[in-house]
Amino acid sequence: MRPSVTRCISALALAAVLLPLGTACGIGSEAGLVIYSGRNEGLIKPLLDKLEKAVGTDVEVRYGASAELSAQLLEEGDKTKADLFLSQDAGALGALAKQGRLEKLPQPTLDRVAKQFRAGGGEWVGVSGRVRVLAYHPGQVTKAPDSVHDLVKPEWKDKVGYAPTNASFQAFVTGMRVLEGDDATREWLKGLKANGIKAYDDNLALLDAVDSGQVALGMINHYYWYEKVAEKGADKVTAKLHYLPGGDPGALINVAGVGVLAGSEHNAAALKAVDFLLSKEAQTYFADETKEYPLASGVTSTVPDLPPLESLKAPEIDLGKLESLQQTLTMLREVGMV
Repeated sequence: MRPSVTRCISALALAAVLLPLGTACGIGSEAGLVIYSGRNEGLIKPLLDKLEKAVGTDVEVRYGASAELSAQLLEEGDKTKADLFLSQDAGALGALAKQGRLEKLPQPTLDRVAKQFRAGGGEWVGVSGRVRVLAYHPGQVTKAPDSVHDLVKPEWKDKVGYAPTNASFQAFVTGMRVLEGDDATREWLKGLKANGIKAYDDNLALLDAVDSGQVALGMINHYYWYEKVAEKGADKVTAKLHYLPGGDPGALINVAGVGVLAGSEHNAAALKAVDFLLSKEAQTYFADETKEYPLASGVTSTVPDLPPLESLKAPEIDLGKLESLQQTLTMLREVGMV
């Protein structure tokens, strides 16, 4: 999602061959609170340093890709040393909840976040939100389409870009599978491929390509544009954003979230950590530093021109059902898009 940093494990390693936790990262049973984090170290470490002080115990963190860490936690089972899983997306949390590896959070904690941004069974809760949008070059696009389904039409041939290895793109495709079924999603992907969609390494590269006019339109998360504006200044960014209306699958609102591992040896500290991540301090950090939406009640974003979360028309979907990532990856490979 963001520039790479040194991690305890490679984001490209297969979960099946990851070393045991104590060996890989020097984390053992003598540690305090153990967090598996699918969020980038460069982004989240300053906040986790504050979390350590708020919780009042030592914190050890293992960084990696959310899907891989989720798979590793399933492999470790009740022998894991992890107490808390901080995930980049809801699907990885959903996979653990489905297998009974997360405990239900206290109702007062859950009630701080709207129902659509937490697990139906209460096993995890969202801590920040991001919206799928279309970035477009106004010199090449008079009117951006109101549905991702339009992107397979002839008028968009060779004009659309995407970041196929990006977890948020893959979560969006998973969401489409949940909403519209595998057959319809596969045909849409084939249509994009036939229409000359262009692949980019990540969302930053894709947004830069739209901004420079290399491609007319790209599917990204909203915060990349707002970060670019904050860095460069609004007058230095050519690309514009289009928020899709009408509950279109391309308007998915996904979340980064957190869950407590069942059988955690440091349950009380883990629950305090969850509450800290929903605190005004942490929620403001997400809003200010990453331009994501704060999800806890009572905290609103102050990012200029960011539409209020409640004004967006996202598709109605149980985010926990985004757990079928492997099926999505298989489909993307079958149609030649990864």
